[in-house]
Amino acid sequence: MQTQSVLRWDEIEDAAVALDVSIIMPCLNERESLPHCIANAQNALAWIEAQYGFAGEIVVADNGSTDGSPTLARQLGARVIEVPKRGYGAALIGGCKGACGHYLLLGDADGSYDFTDGVAMIGRLIDGAGLCMGSRFEGGIAPGAMPWKNRHIGNPALTGILNLFFRAGIDDAHCGLRAITREAFHALNLTGDGMEFASEMVVKASLKKIRIDQTPATLSVDLRQRPPHLRPWRDGWRHLRYLLMFSPTWLFGIPALVAMTCAAFILGSAMLFELGILHGVSPFGTSWTFIAGYLFTLGHFSALMALATHLYGVRRGYRRLHPLLGAWGQTLTLENALFAGAVMAIVSLLSLGAITVRWSSHGFVALPSILPLTLAAVLGATGVQTALGGFLLAIISDNNARLTPHDVDSETFRAQHP
Repeated sequence: MQTQSVLRWDEIEDAAVALDVSIIMPCLNERESLPHCIANAQNALAWIEAQYGFAGEIVVADNGSTDGSPTLARQLGARVIEVPKRGYGAALIGGCKGACGHYLLLGDADGSYDFTDGVAMIGRLIDGAGLCMGSRFEGGIAPGAMPWKNRHIGNPALTGILNLFFRAGIDDAHCGLRAITREAFHALNLTGDGMEFASEMVVKASLKKIRIDQTPATLSVDLRQRPPHLRPWRDGWRHLRYLLMFSPTWLFGIPALVAMTCAAFILGSAMLFELGILHGVSPFGTSWTFIAGYLFTLGHFSALMALATHLYGVRRGYRRLHPLLGAWGQTLTLENALFAGAVMAIVSLLSLGAITVRWSSHGFVALPSILPLTLAAVLGATGVQTALGGFLLAIISDNNARLTPHDVDSETFRAQHP
C-alpha cells in the first residue's frame, strides 16, 4: 500500500507504480475550473485512502486545449494524457487507457460534480459491481445546474428508453460521474467519440450482464464563464440513434413482428373468404390485400435485419447469443437459407405460371381477385430475400457457412437454460 493517497504526475512517469484508483477528467479549455476540480479530486482520494487504504492518481485527459490547461494541471499535481482524437468519449477512453488504477472514477472537469461522491462508487466496485453510476436525481440538482428541458424531458426520456431496451435499472443514464473497473472497461471495448459514450457504457454493460450499481451524486452549477460543450438537440439525437443501433429487437424485430402479424391476419382472413370457409363479404378487399403483401415483405426484410444485427453484436463481443439461436445453431446455415429461398421462389414461379395460364384462358380480362397473385408475389419476394439474407449473414459470420458462432451457441444456451 502506498504511503500517500495522491501521487504527482512526475512520480508516476518516473517509476512503475501500481495504483488502486485513477480519477479521470476530460478536459478541453477548462483552466477556470481545473484548480477546483483537482483540489476536489485530491480530497476524494484522501477519503478513499482513509476508508479503503487505496492509493490513487488524478488524470487529466486533455483533448487539445489551447488555454494552458495541461500545464496548469501538471502544476497542480495531476498527470496529463494528451488525446488527439476529439470528442468527450474519445477523451475519456484515452484517459482510461492511459490510467494506472484498477478502479477508474470518471467525472467532468467543469466543477459541476463533487468527486467525493465517488468514494461510495469505489466501495460498490470493491463489493463486486463492474460499473457504478451516479444519480443526480437521488443526490440533488442545484438550481440552474441543469436546463429544464434536459432535466424534465431529455434525460428522463432517453434513460427510460435505455431501460426499456436494455433493462439497465438506473434512473440517470447520462450522469457524468461514474466508476468502472479496469476489467469491465476493457471488456466493453468502448468506441463512442462523443456524448453518446455515456449511453454506450451502460448499454454494453447491460448486454454483457455486468453488474451495474447506482449511488447518489450531486450536480452544481459549473464554474466556467463560457457555454458548455453539450448541445442538447444534437447530442440527444446522437444518444437516441445509439440506443436504436444497439437494439435490433426494437429497431427491427418488433416492427417486423407487427408488420408480419398484421399481414398474416389480413391475408389469412381474405383467403378464408376466398375459399368459402367464411361466408359473407370480406372486410379486406383489393386495397387491403395489396397493403398486406407490402407489409409482409417489409416485415420479412426487417426480421432479416434484426437477425443480422444481433449476430453482428455477438461477433463483436458486446451481445450474448439468443438461446433459441444457440439451440438451432446447427440448422442455421447458408445452404439451408439458400434451399428455403429456392423452394419459395420455385413455388412462387409455378403459382405465377398457373395464374398466367388461367388468365390467358379468360382472354386476359381483369382477374376476379388479386389475392392469389399477391400471395405468389409475396412468396417469391420472401424467397429471394431469404437467399440473399443468407449470404449477408454468412458474410457477417466471417464468410462462414454456419451463421451462428461455433464457440458460443451451445455454451450460451446451457448458461441461460440450466
